[in-house]
Amino acid sequence: MRTLLLRSLFARPATIGAPSQEDIALAQAGAALEAQAHRLYGRSITIREVDAGSCNACELEIHALSNAVYDVERFGLRFAASPRHADVLLVTGPVSKNMKVALERTYAATPDPKWVVAVGDCACGQGVFAHSYATVGSVAEVIPVDLRIAGCPPRPINLLTGLLALLEQVSGPVARQRP
Repeated sequence: MRTLLLRSLFARPATIGAPSQEDIALAQAGAALEAQAHRLYGRSITIREVDAGSCNACELEIHALSNAVYDVERFGLRFAASPRHADVLLVTGPVSKNMKVALERTYAATPDPKWVVAVGDCACGQGVFAHSYATVGSVAEVIPVDLRIAGCPPRPINLLTGLLALLEQVSGPVARQRP
């Protein structure tokens, strides 16, 4: 016990190093995303995440957006429990037969203007589930998709830059709204 106490007395203090390049890129992407969201909406963007039958790897990366490292709430991104409050649907995984109707209902319940983002290789083109008997197809085969973010799973910084690209596309001269 005495040895442990003496060792801790003479040990150097633990410090946090300088921010890495990824931290700087995150801050830049987040600030640009926040500015674009406030310019378009005058408020934050609300996201509804839908798992259409994935392996949950993409969900882990999406949930990492809310942890202390990324903390996307500081950039004005919020996650909603109801599609009725959402601006963006983040859909992960290939659409399973059991989730097809639920995904269609979620899309119908989201108010206009709405945007759909297919997250991960499985949502974009079914990935390893391409020839499974339990899937209907990719997300684009069930509902219209505005943006595809590839990766297995995509990193949180890729999710942020993808959302920024979506907002820049939407804020162009011909911003589209679906009927």
